[in-house]
Amino acid sequence: MPIIRFDHEKLTVYQRSLQFIGWATTLLERIPAKLSVHGQLDRASTSIPLNLAEGNGRYKASDRCHFFDIARGSTLECAAALDVLVAKRLATAEDVDPGKATLAEMVSMEVGLIKSNSEDRLYEDPVPYRVSGEAKLG
Repeated sequence: MPIIRFDHEKLTVYQRSLQFIGWATTLLERIPAKLSVHGQLDRASTSIPLNLAEGNGRYKASDRCHFFDIARGSTLECAAALDVLVAKRLATAEDVDPGKATLAEMVSMEVGLIKSNSEDRLYEDPVPYRVSGEAKLG
């Protein structure tokens, strides 16, 4: 197990993005490098962990959300690139399904990161709770 040295390495979505890159690299070995979808999938998949790491290192919530949103966009771009591979008959739906499943999981985690860092989050004021029949103090 690798030693975790940076906070972004603790993010499950970051770890999944690296796993996706490994999976996508194996798929891309079968695709001619001269095709634009090859380079696009390679660049978009690389963009995901880079933006997650940069966003996680930002202090302001709005900055974090900006980079997490870019990572989410790159994740969706990867899903579209896989669809293009199928449409061009360079891969089958069965070939790309494991990658798309990973990407769907990643999008959910990225949305969670964005929501948890959003300045527009709703917060509840703390309410003192007491058990029914409990005597009031004071």
